[in-house]
Amino acid sequence: MHFIDEVTIHLKAGDGGNGSAAFRREDRVPRGGPSGGDGGNGGSIILVADPGLSTLLDYRFRSHYAAERGEDGRNKDQYGASGDDLVLRVPVGTMILSDADGALLADLAEPGARFVVARGGTGGRGNIHFKTPWNQAPRTAEPGTPGEERTVRLELKLLADVGLLGYPNVGKSTFISRVSRARPRVADYPFTTLVPHLGVVQLSDERHFVIADIPGLIEGAAQGAGLGHQFLRHVERCRVLLHIVEATFTTGPGRSPLHDFDVINSELAGYSQALAGKPQVVVLNKIDAMASDEVIMHRRAFADRGVDLLTISAGTGAGIDAVLERLWSHLSSSSSSSPGASSAASSRAAHKNATPRCE
Repeated sequence: MHFIDEVTIHLKAGDGGNGSAAFRREDRVPRGGPSGGDGGNGGSIILVADPGLSTLLDYRFRSHYAAERGEDGRNKDQYGASGDDLVLRVPVGTMILSDADGALLADLAEPGARFVVARGGTGGRGNIHFKTPWNQAPRTAEPGTPGEERTVRLELKLLADVGLLGYPNVGKSTFISRVSRARPRVADYPFTTLVPHLGVVQLSDERHFVIADIPGLIEGAAQGAGLGHQFLRHVERCRVLLHIVEATFTTGPGRSPLHDFDVINSELAGYSQALAGKPQVVVLNKIDAMASDEVIMHRRAFADRGVDLLTISAGTGAGIDAVLERLWSHLSSSSSSSPGASSAASSRAAHKNATPRCE
């Protein structure tokens, strides 16, 4: 299944039916008078957040949607039927934005959330409403009003409690496959993860949380290097960020865990100060391929920044339980009531290279 997280669609709600200008001329109905019924209302277009969906793929190959028109009124006081509403289902976490000016119209961050994105037109009144003592045979009827027509952009922000950050090949995909049933591609070359992945982490005592893995960031992502900031929206709703660094032969010259840490946080700040200010748990991965004195050196370097650097091996599973418990302590103590809540720590990122809250 392809992962599609942004689409543009054109919507046309149903027009209202026209009112009827008719008169009754039947046997045993003396002076029947006006009998034109009202037109029916046009159908509206409603977007509904469906927890069973995880992508906007359904809207990739069809971009125009229209609801039913209301029926016209008829003779004998018959009102036209209203058009059926058109219900479009989207994944939970879908944002609806106006394509004209980018204004946010609605954020469907809860399962079952609904938003009327285009309202149907109102049916016109028939001539039965225009009869007066001085106008016993009105020939006036109203036309129906047109339904709303608009173009909107749908952007999906996945809902997760924890977001995974780091350079390509630091072991994010291996980590999420170790702690959950998510199965992203794992290989020894950069950018093996091309789309976000969600996994459910199950702890003891029926505790669980959702973790999101996004494609790796590199220096210059704000200017479009690598995959740029294309997928960072998927960790904007996360309450805690898990920042993975490593220091093996795969990192390349001029790089170190501390260097990678600073670069990634600079890119986060360039994207969103709110995202850069979220609490982080920083983890040094692949310790099974490092000497113990090298691990100690890196921990001291981070300690000088006030960061408690945890150590793991995603390949062997060493140290992972401690990381999960640290993440759970952040989530359980968080004042946010849901993964979609904004972090109160955004004001702490005062400038582009501000050091985030880390433990």
